[in-house]
Amino acid sequence: MTHFPPPVEIPPTAGLPAQWRDLLALSGNLAAGLARYLAIPPPALTCSGTAALIVALRVLQQRLPGRTTLIVPAYTCPLVALAVHFCPPLRVVPCDLAPGGIDLDAGQLASLCDEHTLAVLVTHLAGRVADVDSALAITAKAGAAIIEDAAQGMGALDDGRSVGLKGDIGFFSMALGKGLTTAEGGVLFSSDPELNQALHRQCRQDLKFSLSWELRRTVELWGYTAFYRPRGLYYVYGKPLRRALSRGDLVAAVGDDFEIKNIPLHSLGHYRRRVAAGALARLPGFLQQGCERALLRVALLRQVTGISVVTDSPGKQGTWPFILLLMPDNKTRDAAMDSLWTSGLGVTRLFIHTLAGYPAVTPFLQPGSPFPNAQALATRGLSISNSPWLSDRMFATILARLQAALG
Repeated sequence: MTHFPPPVEIPPTAGLPAQWRDLLALSGNLAAGLARYLAIPPPALTCSGTAALIVALRVLQQRLPGRTTLIVPAYTCPLVALAVHFCPPLRVVPCDLAPGGIDLDAGQLASLCDEHTLAVLVTHLAGRVADVDSALAITAKAGAAIIEDAAQGMGALDDGRSVGLKGDIGFFSMALGKGLTTAEGGVLFSSDPELNQALHRQCRQDLKFSLSWELRRTVELWGYTAFYRPRGLYYVYGKPLRRALSRGDLVAAVGDDFEIKNIPLHSLGHYRRRVAAGALARLPGFLQQGCERALLRVALLRQVTGISVVTDSPGKQGTWPFILLLMPDNKTRDAAMDSLWTSGLGVTRLFIHTLAGYPAVTPFLQPGSPFPNAQALATRGLSISNSPWLSDRMFATILARLQAALG
């Protein structure tokens, strides 16, 4: 009888693999460890990156009362827009991106930012480092705040310092697959000591302990430890992906099917903090190896005519959970995805739509300017995992299929 090995599935993003010894951690101060590693003020820890954003918005609403709009990139995670449900009467104003990148379009931002603007969300999308300085120059005139969404950017540097420190408030995510993980979690901080203390106070007020959520997330963290490896991921990621694609549900395929009920607000339990504190020691080396691997592969991608890779500008050093690239048009992108999406090689799409394309989000959007560059990321973009499990041979297969899609 012939025995076939179980199928292999590369994760779509390079999360730090868990080790069983992490789960047995009896001590460790995660907030203090993050402050030392990232050279940031002692952060507040939340149950998710979205919860961190909600807390940040509530603190800013107390400081800048009467302001009613939040400007965000038109191409970003739908949870960003859903967060304003918890911060009435705030509304979301989408802003276009600069061509071929993740920076906010400065001209459109200047036209949108006014006396009604509470904050501008600068997003370090895909682990890349966005241009905070240009946004600061614009918000200063309107008196609005800057929040740095570095959900995928823990460990990224902007002019030699951690992302999140140039703006008024910064936050990271510790969701599954986002580098360091607590199954779900957020890291919230400000370089302004008074504002940082306000964030801590708001977290204590708004995020109460929930035994049911803590048990659920603990089970997920143990499941991550057991299944976050190529063979296990085939069952918990690959098979659901293929089912979603078979019924034509692209939003479910990438996990963008969020609703308000997907956003619980509770504290981050001490056990999961200790688990992450134990894993934190491995993160710097893991990120450095990922950066070296990604830069070699970016160089290979740049040799292919027609492919545009989103990278960092001088003075910025992002993390590389995956490589984000744009194909010349929607036809070639879809041809590449037809060949690669179910290949098990960690190729996927980041977000299926711009914010305006999600029915759950549209009630919170304030109609505004067009955003063709953000739309280009939605229609032409795809991502390639930077997981250490994606071998050079596997990457060569991806490269060949991209070239075939380009004709």
